[in-house]
Amino acid sequence: MSNPIAYPVFRTTDPVLALRVARQLVAVGDWQYAEVSVDVELCTVPEVLRIREALPDAWFRKEDVEDWAQDPSDPTGLHGGVHAPTLSSDPDFLTSHLPLWASMQYRPVGSVEEEFAVLVGPNIGEIWWSSLVWPDVPESGIQGEANNARVSLLFNCRARDLDERAGYHTVLVHVLRRSSDKEAEERHASWLAGQIGQSVIGPRQE
Repeated sequence: MSNPIAYPVFRTTDPVLALRVARQLVAVGDWQYAEVSVDVELCTVPEVLRIREALPDAWFRKEDVEDWAQDPSDPTGLHGGVHAPTLSSDPDFLTSHLPLWASMQYRPVGSVEEEFAVLVGPNIGEIWWSSLVWPDVPESGIQGEANNARVSLLFNCRARDLDERAGYHTVLVHVLRRSSDKEAEERHASWLAGQIGQSVIGPRQE
């Protein structure tokens, strides 16, 4: 069962540079079977319409537990997700459901990252690469890892829960969570970061 933990290894105000570093980190592992996903929070109608036009294969959803509890039948489809071509463009409808999240999941590596890094703009968002394989490093006591090998790039936010805005972008490396050996966790994250000239720069993120 996958149970990763993430460590920040790079931070910058330049989204292009952040993406470059994230890609370098992805390349440390075996990414033959890797996939990439993106997610962005949209707080205004113009932003929703802009992303709907730019990413016609995106899915839009509303993350509101109270709204779900009030009407679990999901009449708008926004709890389950609405495909961009079928999302209403009516401003009154969209306004009543803001913020909306737009996502594209499990795409081929290299298919969406560069475009998304430009499109995300001032919004909170994330790119994450999954199904990587971290290499064995026997001389450092590090075992190869597949189930938990991931890389995340956070835009305009502090942490992976995507609920605290920040004026920078952060690259995180994911390794196997080891509740009984956090030093081994951080040693693995540090080794991976070191392969691209970076280092762990903050506490781990759940």
